[in-house]
Amino acid sequence: MGGSMAKPASRFLRGKRILPPPVPEGVQAADLIDRFFLAYNAGRLREGARLLAEKMLRPGVTVGLSLSGALTPAGLGVSCVVPLIQAGFVDWIVSTGANLYHDAHFGLGMKMHAGSPFLDDRVLRKEEVVRIYDILFDYRVLLDTDDFLRRVLDAEEFQAEMSTAEFHYRLGRYLVEREKALGTGEVSVLAAAHRYGVPVYTSSPGDSSIGMNVAVMRLFGRGPRIDVSADVNETAAIVYAAKRKRGRSAVWIFGGGSPKNFMLQTEPQIQEVLGIADKGHDYFLQVTDARPDTGGLSGATPSEAVSWGKVAPERLPDSVVCYLDSTVAMPLLTAYVLARAEKRPHGRLYDRRGELLAALERGVRRKDLTEKKKAGR
Repeated sequence: MGGSMAKPASRFLRGKRILPPPVPEGVQAADLIDRFFLAYNAGRLREGARLLAEKMLRPGVTVGLSLSGALTPAGLGVSCVVPLIQAGFVDWIVSTGANLYHDAHFGLGMKMHAGSPFLDDRVLRKEEVVRIYDILFDYRVLLDTDDFLRRVLDAEEFQAEMSTAEFHYRLGRYLVEREKALGTGEVSVLAAAHRYGVPVYTSSPGDSSIGMNVAVMRLFGRGPRIDVSADVNETAAIVYAAKRKRGRSAVWIFGGGSPKNFMLQTEPQIQEVLGIADKGHDYFLQVTDARPDTGGLSGATPSEAVSWGKVAPERLPDSVVCYLDSTVAMPLLTAYVLARAEKRPHGRLYDRRGELLAALERGVRRKDLTEKKKAGR
């Protein structure tokens, strides 16, 4: 009697078997992700966590962090972004102005309160309570933050034209002083960015209460004049420098919107507009709740970004999208990398902006010279 030969296993069945043990009491967050986040968006979060710890946070990789949605009011600036900056895991930031405005509340010692999303907003308005979904705070928080901003913006150092990175760096120094005076410790993203030389950009500088206060100062001929072109050139210079000498560029995106595009457009600026040969960002990690089929940038996939030159085609396997609430993902990813990745020296890219811009200018000149030589043949 002849026995039938066993059918060889499909190459698609080589993944680790799904048979986890029961979740133990007291399991650490990093172990929870590695051992029990096995499928669906839990699986994508595990892939993203490992991409971060094993590739994006290696030496020689420049990491850009983009922040959209009301993250700082929920305490995520204090609990996550500040520790990430302290550990050297963030080299540059693009954020909505709103996140930076609400971040200032923490640096100024103002109070945000946990509440309910099911309150009568007419009553809240009458009692001068402001609501961000289930976060509540006194209306005076806004007025007092506005007053702080206008007093700071009237200082002589702000009577000039500057990029948003320079603007936020200068503002961060005042928040550092307030943290010290109040004894709060390091609780403000802008203050931490100032301490560690992390440039912070806002892609739409007029679209926040910070921008509104800058505008009222400009109404009377005072305050900074924001140079948005400087922002475009500085961010392109950061990415251009990151890719030189076999370096890598990584983008870590929470939410989407304008900050996501502003971070990703650095590569089209280098390739399409400046005409310098490049292939795109090397690592891509996004946490989003936006669908790709509506055509919006927030939900656009890294595959789509390849067609724009934003992500290098051969690096597409090093891209992960987690369809998950940022307020859930950010603490988990922060806990994971603090446990699994080695702290990095601070790149202090803010201090190197002039040097990086000069390198970008040289790159453009070399390209132009090469083209002229070819045309003369």
